[in-house]
Amino acid sequence: MTFALTDVQREFRQTMRRFCEERIAPHAAEADRTASFPRASFEACVEMELPSLGIPAEYGGAGADTVSQAIMAEEIARVCASTSVTMLISKLGMLPVMNWGSDELKQKYLPKVASGEAQASYCLSEPDAGSDVASLSTRAARDGDSYVITGTKYWITNAGISDTYTVFAKTDPSAGHRGISCFVVEAEWGVKVAKHEDKLGLRGSPTGEVLLDEVRVPVANLVGEEGQGFHIAMHTLDRSRPTIGAQAVGIAQGAIDYAAGYMKERHAFGQAIAEFQGLRFMLADMAMRTEAARMLVYRACALVDHDPAGELGVVGAMAKCFASDTAMSVTTDAVQLLGGYGYTKDFPVERFMRDAKITQIYEGTNQVQRVVIAKKLLG
Repeated sequence: MTFALTDVQREFRQTMRRFCEERIAPHAAEADRTASFPRASFEACVEMELPSLGIPAEYGGAGADTVSQAIMAEEIARVCASTSVTMLISKLGMLPVMNWGSDELKQKYLPKVASGEAQASYCLSEPDAGSDVASLSTRAARDGDSYVITGTKYWITNAGISDTYTVFAKTDPSAGHRGISCFVVEAEWGVKVAKHEDKLGLRGSPTGEVLLDEVRVPVANLVGEEGQGFHIAMHTLDRSRPTIGAQAVGIAQGAIDYAAGYMKERHAFGQAIAEFQGLRFMLADMAMRTEAARMLVYRACALVDHDPAGELGVVGAMAKCFASDTAMSVTTDAVQLLGGYGYTKDFPVERFMRDAKITQIYEGTNQVQRVVIAKKLLG
């Protein structure tokens, strides 16, 4: 299998690079400073029809391959990680519908997400159920032609912004992970946001605590069948994690590009600091690790679309884990290359470093990814 980009993908990257520099980058620092949703950046992405990339063509989307979607996430994250996750979260919220939903659900929700008219969130984590998904306590009780859902969801991306919430709840509390089911819940049916988190990084992407207090959901909004929720959740995350790796690669690349430019302009001891071999070697190592991460991410993304051998689970875990560890290392080195200036908010590398941290945590901590990898290796 080859991972060389096609001519179309290379042209798409160039287009995305120009677009992000012109339309996304100018809003990045302000979204971070004010911890506010980057509305202007989102609207620019809608103008570019980017929300449609991951949606099948028959439901109003572009039906783009996953590597192209990764290029989008990477290039946006290179200038603004918050906007990149804004583009990724609706796809995550709709993946269960795309892969398990009825045609009625697909027709109802996918076209609106593709057009940018609606956004979606993914509600799996709870106060006591993060990595341990099977211990979630949100309850969905059947009542005639509806389910009544009650519970609390934590760490929900796009909380208060999204129009729909893909909620995982137990329809059979006695059955452990086999008792979990999946539902599409519209915000206007009674979904409440109790609070928003004051985060270290990714501050332009709202993260909140979502409350469901006897929210009534039509039976038609059950995704798949009762009891399939755990499998749907894991299937979805396997297909989403590689694009988190792409986001991490983009953050790392942004830090490399800024640090390289700074090194050519900053002078010490009568010459540009780019002339000092120790610093040149640091930059070279940063670039090598990032390129290795990029190739692993692209391989995982290719497997999302073509995985006859069932390798996606372990390769996706490797890609997400390696790319996010790389992003954290590279952005820390970028701060070091800028010295004291790198530690100030006048320069973007400290934001890159703060944004990189979450990629090691969300959609499965890197410790959990290592568990997945080791389990595969040990049979």
